[in-house]
Amino acid sequence: MASALSHLASGAVFGHIARFHPELTAFRRDLHAHPEIGFEEVRTAARVVEALKLTRVDEVHAGIARTGVVAVIRGRSTASGRSIALRADMDALQMREENEFAWRSGKVGLMHSCGHDGHTTMLVGAARYLAETRRFDGTAYLIFQPGEEGFAGAKAMIDEGLFDRFPAQAVYAMHNWPHLPVGQVGVCPGPMMAAADRIEITVTGKGGHGAHPHLAVDPVLVSAHIITAVQSLVARNVSAFDNAVVSICAVQGGDIGSMSVIPRQARLVGTVRTFRPQVQEMIEERLARLVESVALGFGANASLDYQRVYPATVNSEAEAEFAARVAASLLGPEQVKRDLQPSMGAEDFSFMLQVKPGAYLRIGQGRDASDPGCFLHSGRYDFNDDILPLGSALFASLVEQAMPVNPGGT
Repeated sequence: MASALSHLASGAVFGHIARFHPELTAFRRDLHAHPEIGFEEVRTAARVVEALKLTRVDEVHAGIARTGVVAVIRGRSTASGRSIALRADMDALQMREENEFAWRSGKVGLMHSCGHDGHTTMLVGAARYLAETRRFDGTAYLIFQPGEEGFAGAKAMIDEGLFDRFPAQAVYAMHNWPHLPVGQVGVCPGPMMAAADRIEITVTGKGGHGAHPHLAVDPVLVSAHIITAVQSLVARNVSAFDNAVVSICAVQGGDIGSMSVIPRQARLVGTVRTFRPQVQEMIEERLARLVESVALGFGANASLDYQRVYPATVNSEAEAEFAARVAASLLGPEQVKRDLQPSMGAEDFSFMLQVKPGAYLRIGQGRDASDPGCFLHSGRYDFNDDILPLGSALFASLVEQAMPVNPGGT
């Protein structure tokens, strides 16, 4: 409960929000029990709209990029002309939940295994606090985004005029992080998460009998050599001062029931993760040449389909420093990790940071140093409800401290 954080978090914002911690917990668990995937968050969006109207925000706009929602909250004054946006993702993943608690997923094959139910709830909590207190001078835009898990919902909202309709000067988001303990926040300027690219390699040979391989051109053998050669791309092409990952994660070739049939074709699917565009471009170019050349050496043909899915999530320096100061004001400077190691995972908040300055934060939810809880995308994962008031307070404090009320005003 919130009392578990009372020795870490302090201030009027946290104290105010802690009073409705039980309601936030119930809301979060309801979302967890009813997961929905990208662009199908119909019930989730309806629950968010209902909650926002109850908090009496100034405006609620639904149906942006199909299921996205934006709330508008104006401060005691808007004379400053300032505005910031806060973003939470709403979608779940297509995977089976293995938990047994009462609020486990009620939909087979769908699960909130990344904590988006918690992110949404924290932003709802911030909306309630900001609408009740309005201790800021400016306009806050609260973005409830669909389709983060591979659907590029952030880009879809931007393409539908998100920042034209809601012209925030900066945008912030946060994600729970099981490997940080409760009461800690991590943020740093520059890269926070990598660009995510999808690669598919198609190898075409000549089918034949497994007993007479000399009469065939075996695409499975060629694929094995490509997989091995790909491992040299990072080791021998990327500077030790840069980071990159190339992983072949799936191989499909032939029929598992046919032990003696050499197939005509095989497919490899994987991902490339990078932080810098120059490294990304180099890997794409050299991977294409490598794939073609290795196949040619065996008398086969191979082609590369390289798809850039999400760009790198890169915090702007001023906004990252500001977010760190805000977190320190709530938790103390010793609880803020300003040198958090970037993750090779990816996030579509990156699209928002390409058009607006802002910062992406990690909020710790590990229960203690020895028990971080299940990691993201695990069938046993669950969001830690203890941090709901802290996340809401952090969201709300970003608004209050970015747009402070004039001390001489009302």
